[in-house]
Amino acid sequence: MNTQARQFNGVLLQGVVEGLMDGVLILNAQGELVHSNCYGRFICAQLAVDRSKSNVVPKEIRRVCQAVLDSCELYPNQSIIIESEIITDPSTSFRIRAVKLTLDSFENPCILVTLENHDQYAESFAIAEVNKYDLTPREADVWLLRRADYSYQEIADELRITLNTVKKHLKNIYAKIKFYQLKQEFLEAN
Repeated sequence: MNTQARQFNGVLLQGVVEGLMDGVLILNAQGELVHSNCYGRFICAQLAVDRSKSNVVPKEIRRVCQAVLDSCELYPNQSIIIESEIITDPSTSFRIRAVKLTLDSFENPCILVTLENHDQYAESFAIAEVNKYDLTPREADVWLLRRADYSYQEIADELRITLNTVKKHLKNIYAKIKFYQLKQEFLEAN
């Protein structure tokens, strides 16, 4: 591959990595940060004990990376993915996934780490369901809170509606979900 094509591929890859919703880190075998996207740096800053050191990889992430390296030594011919979860407070948790990554420009393997904000992922999933099931704006409000593990009473309090209204909206939502599932089954059968 010529130099111009390599540069294009590098720019393209960097654009893709920056555009991901997940945080992305690439660490060398010594646990040093080689590359990260904006969201990866943001999550690392949230997890950092000493916020003055911007390029430091939090110990929880380094621990997962070390587990990947250890697994690669034990099982050299297998691709091993190590997952972990970090809960920073009752409302925020992150999933960490790490896997060995072989890059031409490095003699030793690197570690590709993805960082996923559970809450943001769940919210995105719930928003997709709102569109999929064609929910009304108020049903959408109720559904987003329900998918965020709010109780019926907490939803009522949050939206300043009665408990019976929450129950009515959820009953309608479950009916729309059931209708969607039946419609999909019918379409697959025909």
